[in-house]
Amino acid sequence: MKQRFHAACAFTLFELLVVIAIIGVLAAVAVPRFADFRAAAYDSRSQQDLRNMAAAQELHRASAEAYATNPGELTGFVPSDGVEIVIEHADRTAFRARAEHEAGRRVYSWDSAARPPLTASQRPR
Repeated sequence: MKQRFHAACAFTLFELLVVIAIIGVLAAVAVPRFADFRAAAYDSRSQQDLRNMAAAQELHRASAEAYATNPGELTGFVPSDGVEIVIEHADRTAFRARAEHEAGRRVYSWDSAARPPLTASQRPR
């Protein structure tokens, strides 16, 4: 016996085009948001590395009686991949440092003499 093909079971070309158009609109909305989420994750990584560096600075000061002038002097501190940390000033009483990720949107600064010590600013493009 031959089976008949029922048109009600198939999709028309128009229906497939509508589905593809809807998927395209959803992708156009999702891709920019995905880039925002990635940048926020990189910024969070920079911020956390700066906090970890500040804790390592306090440990260094407790044993050396002065803050480190180079992140390499800090025992146990290793910045995350892509995060640049620079100690701008360090002496016996205070230090200033900044951190940023190459794919992030913010620069974070830590000033041990300020309250609050952590601040953020837009990264220059």
